[in-house]
Formats: sequence, structure tokens, C-alpha cells
Amino acid sequence: MTDAAALPGQPRGEVVSGPATARAVNVLAPNPSAMTLDGTNTWIVAEPDSDLAVVIDPGPLDDGHLRRVIETAEKAGKRIALTLLTHGHPDHAEGAARFAELTRSDVRALDPALRLGDEGLTAGDVIDTGGVELRVVPTPGHTADSLCFHLPADQAVLTGDTILGRGTTMVAHPDGRLGDYLDSLRRLRSLTVDDGVRTVLPGHGPVLDDAQGAVEFYLAHRASRLAQVETAVESGYRTAGEVVAHVYADVDRSLWPAAELSVRAQLEYLREHGLV
Repeated sequence: MTDAAALPGQPRGEVVSGPATARAVNVLAPNPSAMTLDGTNTWIVAEPDSDLAVVIDPGPLDDGHLRRVIETAEKAGKRIALTLLTHGHPDHAEGAARFAELTRSDVRALDPALRLGDEGLTAGDVIDTGGVELRVVPTPGHTADSLCFHLPADQAVLTGDTILGRGTTMVAHPDGRLGDYLDSLRRLRSLTVDDGVRTVLPGHGPVLDDAQGAVEFYLAHRASRLAQVETAVESGYRTAGEVVAHVYADVDRSLWPAAELSVRAQLEYLREHGLV
């Protein structure tokens, strides 16, 4: 989910279903909106020569979409053996239980309430299904349960809502926390520097081919917004609503409710650090 439309410096592009890397294929859910951009990206990940696949974020409870995901895998000669969730927002996870029923696959997530099966996900876990390796990267901030999945073989990272293909993401206060989010962005930056990650496979929007540039953009954007919020408070804007109207005046008003969640997280961060 986003808190702003496309911004200067962010790549723009059309989202299409189909292969994004050698091992990752996108099936776009039919749920476009101001919050979900073109819709939710459901990712099918598998080794090219394997008959097993992993699905990341089956998306909304839309039977047609869920069946298209299964059909896409089957046309490639693959059976879906496992479902993973980047986080629990409905546009990513609402269809998970039905998808598990259709595929007879377990659902693994950080949040125990979202799991179907005996195993969850924790930091440092390595998923190996059909030979495809996915490393679990904890990235709280957008939500407390947000995860990313590092796909080393394709030098890629699946980011859910932590980094989007267009625009920026919200910090969903009070569950999401800005300090956690900044730490998560730095963690992703280290993947681009130390582990050679080049490609972002986001939960919404187009694929980004410059992962390090995307992370740096997000960090700079967050620093800029935080400075704007701090200045707004110093100028006498006290409530989150007042700050949103001042700082996000150039943003579509349909996105202001999401922006207000981020502003609440920013105000909390500033108070915790004694800056307001």
C-alpha cells in the first residue's frame, strides 16, 4: 500500500504479468486502486528445471486470480508446493487460506495467525523448495510482520510493500514504526552492497532494475519527509491531520488517510528522539 503517487526520481513503468527474472514470474491481481497501484503482484518462484514452485503473496480473496496463479504454474509444468507471505495486509494475504485449499500447500508467515501448517518464518530462515533458495530477511516498519525474500540465484529481492515499484510505501502506524522501517531499508541496502542484489521484485508496481538506487531513493525520501514534518510542527501544526494537509498538500487527497498513518509514525519517531 502506498502513501504517495509516483515521485521525481522514481522509475515509472507498466506492470505486466509474466517472467521478471529466470526464476520469478508475476501474476498481477485484478485489484488496482490508489493504494495498490496496478494491483498486487503475486510471485511464482521456481528453479527452471524443477516441477515444484513457491508462491509469494497469493493476494486478495479472488477465486479467478488464485486459479490463474495455479494455471500459470501448471502451464510451466510446475506444482505449487508452498505459499509464503510478506505480511498480513488483505491485498497480499486475504486469499491465502483459499489458495492453500486449492493447492494443498502450507502457508508460512511471520505472524502465527496467518500460518497454515506447522512452520512459520523467522529471520535467517532459508527456504529450499524444488531447489530454489529463498532467504528470509526481516524488514519490519511498513508493518511489524513485514518480511522480504532474497533470491540469490537471480540477484533479486522480493520486497512486498517495503519497497514498491512506483511511489513510496506507508508506515502503517501504530503497527508499523518509522525507526524499524529505516533499519529495514539499511538492511536492504546492505544486500545490494554486500550480496550483489540488483533487482527489486515488489508487491506493487513494476520491477526495479537498480535495487541500490531504489533503496537510496527511499532513504532520502524518508529523511526529506521527516524534516518536513519536523518543520511543520515547529511552525505550529500540531495534529497529524494538520501536518498531512500542510506537508502532503501536493498529493492526491485519496491518499491522505494513508499519509496520516505515516505522519503519526513520524511524529512518534520525533518524540522518541526528543526532536519535537
